[in-house]
Amino acid sequence: DFDLPAQRRIWALAHALRQWDDLSEIVPGMTNILAIFKMTPEDPDAVIARLREAWQRAESIDINGKTIEIGVHYGGEHAIDLAALCDRSGLTDREAVRLHHEGTYTVFAVGSAPGVGYLHGLDPRIHMPRKTVPSLKMDKGCVTIGGMQTGVAVLTGPNGWNSIGFADLQMFDPAAAGPALMAPGDTVRFLPERIEL
Repeated sequence: DFDLPAQRRIWALAHALRQWDDLSEIVPGMTNILAIFKMTPEDPDAVIARLREAWQRAESIDINGKTIEIGVHYGGEHAIDLAALCDRSGLTDREAVRLHHEGTYTVFAVGSAPGVGYLHGLDPRIHMPRKTVPSLKMDKGCVTIGGMQTGVAVLTGPNGWNSIGFADLQMFDPAAAGPALMAPGDTVRFLPERIEL
C-alpha cells in the first residue's frame, strides 16, 4: 500500500538485505524494492522464498531524515495544470494552493530521474491523475502533482505530472558529496513565497 507503515517495512527490508553477500545493490522504491544480485541465481524459486521470508521478518523502521523547506511561486506561467486541478476537485485555485502548501510530506523514495523525490502526504482533495498525454517540455523546478503524490521536476523535458507552481531550488547536483537534495525519510514543506492567481 502507498502509506507510511508499508514504506517503513520496505526501508527495514532494504536494511536487512544490505547484509546479504550475494547482492550488489539494493534500491528501496515507492511500494517496492529492487534487489540486484551479483550473479544470476541458479534457483529463482529459492530466491523468491528467501525474499518473502525477509519481508515477513521485516519490522517497521523510521528514518529520521532532515527537514527540507522549498519556496514555491504558486500560479503564474508554470502553473499550466492548476485550472484542470480546480475543475476536477471543485476547489478554487486559492484553496488548492493552500491545501498543497499546508501539507507535510515524507520522502518515500528517490528515483526515476536523478534527485526526484516521491512524496507522500498529499491531501486527497487535490489528488490529480497523471496526464494521459504528457507535457512535452515541462521546466525543471515545476512543482507537480501526479496521482496521490507531489514533487518537483528535476529535469526539463516530457512530464506526465500536473504543474501548479515553480521552485527555484537545485534538487540534484552531481558535483556535491550528496548529489540528491532529498533522501528517504526526509520531511518536505512547501512554503508559498509568491502566489499569482
